Amino acid sequence: MGKKVKKESETPCKETFEPLPVEGKTPATVVLLLSSPEEDILVKACEAIHAFAEKGDENKVSVLGLGALAPLCHLINHNNKLVRRNAVMALGIMATNSDVKNALKKLDVIPSIIDKLSLEEDVVVHEFATLCLASLSVDFICKVQIFDNKGLPPLIQLLSSPDPDVQKNSIEIIFNLVQVTQPREGYNLMDILSNTVVLIKMRSKNLSVSSTSSCYLCFYFLQDLSDLNAEALQVVANCLSDSESFQLIHKGGGLTRLMEFILTPNVSEIQSNAVKCIAKVAQSSENRKLLHEENVEKVLVELLSVADVSVKTATCQAVDAMSFHLASKDSFRDLGGIPAVVQLLNDESLVLKEAATQALSNLTHSNQLNTFAVYEAGGHEILVQQLYGSCPRTVANSAATLGIMAGQEVIRCSILSHGAVQALVEPLKSTNTQVLVNTTQCLAVLACDAEARAELQSAGGLQPLVNLLHSYHKEVLHNVCLAISVCASNEPTAVEMCKFGALEMLQEINQSVNRRSSFSELALISLLNSNLSVKYSLTSHLASSDIISDGFYDAGKVCVCVYATESFVKQKESDDKQKDETQPESPTEKPWKMMDDVSLQLLVKEAKKSILPLSDERGQYAVLARLVSEAMGGAVEMEKLHEFPWVLHLSELKFQLQSNVVPIGLIRRGIYCHRALLFKCLVDSIGMSCTLVRGEYNRAWNEVLLLSGNPSSNGRSSQPCCYIVDLMHQPGSLLKANTSAAVQYQTI
Repeated sequence: MGKKVKKESETPCKETFEPLPVEGKTPATVVLLLSSPEEDILVKACEAIHAFAEKGDENKVSVLGLGALAPLCHLINHNNKLVRRNAVMALGIMATNSDVKNALKKLDVIPSIIDKLSLEEDVVVHEFATLCLASLSVDFICKVQIFDNKGLPPLIQLLSSPDPDVQKNSIEIIFNLVQVTQPREGYNLMDILSNTVVLIKMRSKNLSVSSTSSCYLCFYFLQDLSDLNAEALQVVANCLSDSESFQLIHKGGGLTRLMEFILTPNVSEIQSNAVKCIAKVAQSSENRKLLHEENVEKVLVELLSVADVSVKTATCQAVDAMSFHLASKDSFRDLGGIPAVVQLLNDESLVLKEAATQALSNLTHSNQLNTFAVYEAGGHEILVQQLYGSCPRTVANSAATLGIMAGQEVIRCSILSHGAVQALVEPLKSTNTQVLVNTTQCLAVLACDAEARAELQSAGGLQPLVNLLHSYHKEVLHNVCLAISVCASNEPTAVEMCKFGALEMLQEINQSVNRRSSFSELALISLLNSNLSVKYSLTSHLASSDIISDGFYDAGKVCVCVYATESFVKQKESDDKQKDETQPESPTEKPWKMMDDVSLQLLVKEAKKSILPLSDERGQYAVLARLVSEAMGGAVEMEKLHEFPWVLHLSELKFQLQSNVVPIGLIRRGIYCHRALLFKCLVDSIGMSCTLVRGEYNRAWNEVLLLSGNPSSNGRSSQPCCYIVDLMHQPGSLLKANTSAAVQYQTI
């Protein structure tokens, strides 16, 4: 520390010295300067002590030992504002030390400090004066001195100070004062509470010690202040989600007082705001546990039947919040709370309906018994009607609850019987994200029922569902894909969705790094599985579980289409020159009818007759392979494959039929792709199993799984191996996959 000191002449003289700098390097020197008559020196000395004491408790104790406390207590009343301000700053910072605080209690300094709370003083003076009183106010004797010196009124005024530190210190002083003793007569308790309310309003979004204490003060002064109770409870609710605040209030009996307000009859606003406090408290899992131990569910269930809408609305919100506690869900059911909430769905108030649907959504989540309780109360029927409502949140909550309930088959059937699918169509067109999330999720569950899928199609719901594939919202897109995958189990529904562009959009989504997911992949696979013609066209692969049936055709890379209609399979090969321009090109178009493929029917009959009696599975495939080969021109040597007249033969058939669509049974000269398709058709017809895989340049083949070798020594069968069935060169031969022979068969 260093200070400039103006040295005075020891003998009276009209002349004075020029300012003379004097360096003070030790705390002792600066403390001595506190007795100087020079105001400039006092300003700088107080400033230096404040800076020194601010560095830590050791410095505070050091300055105390040097005797700085008494002159500082004197200087806080100095006429010079700067001296007064710096002295208060130094005293305030020193008072935070326990030794200094004990020394201050022996001095009659509290009246002087209270004087510094005047609104005429600088805000910095307010800050450090209240800081000093905050330290002293924890002592009982100091509390009495503050009251006796009328310290409470200026503290109440400072609750509205623009400075947050002044607010904090003031509320802590008041908090300390009222914890032990009631304010004496002559103090306006309403002023204390109203100013506390103002403070909470200003600081409700930024919880601190002051707002925590404020909440406690509100509860403390709520007695006999009925005209301000409602507002006080409203602002208290803003802080009670903080666990620290609630713990403090709970320990002080605040929760008991809160319950009293909840049960206060004929004062609906107080009841409503008290219940809102419960809802705020219940935001914390720890608080929910405490509330459950206090049997808050019983009180809330009673309030569900009161007349006032605002009370019932607040109660539903509290029920919703408490339902995150598993035990509370059961309590609400056991106390009859669920039918009471269901009845509120019939109320005219949109706000109450929204709160009630939200409560039901949470009550039923992961709780089967509550789900059935809503069902038994007829809640599902009313919830279906809520889907037609104008409030997006109510629609979203209703859809969420119905989706949960529909997980139970008996409830799902009842939900569907009340027109749920029709009611969900309009929400599918909503622009509200939560409505879309919950609606599509509900639809995915309901669409497990075949009648629901047909109803969705007839109600015009497929197009808005498919349109939602344009969404970039992750959860919406996931749910839409899930709903589409469920709906696609019906072939007519799948075809309809393809008409609306579902296939193209899903392909685009699955090519996107950001949008693709297991849900979009499932949706695409489900669509393809319901339309094997499209699946084979796009993927060039049919699994053994993909059973060829009526209506199948192959729109392959060489535009070969094979149809299976009215129990027969037909094939066409076309090129751009010969193709009929009126012929639908889309693989999703329904094919036109043709003459019965009698030859194919005879092949199926022959296959059943010659193959099924055989006991050896390997032999069954071999015999069937030879049957296919004989039907399509017999074996062809690899070297003479180019001489095989299959192209000419197909051209003649098309000319003869005057159609580009050729029944596959009529083909007598067939290449790899024709034989593999016929083999797959016959295998599926007689209940055997194989795949169909398309390669390049008219190549196609069938894969079968067969056990290789004898059972192992422990009696277990060996693992099955994959074989390629030779239909072309050595019909009936089974070529082990990935061997040179198999690779040669699959390629040129």
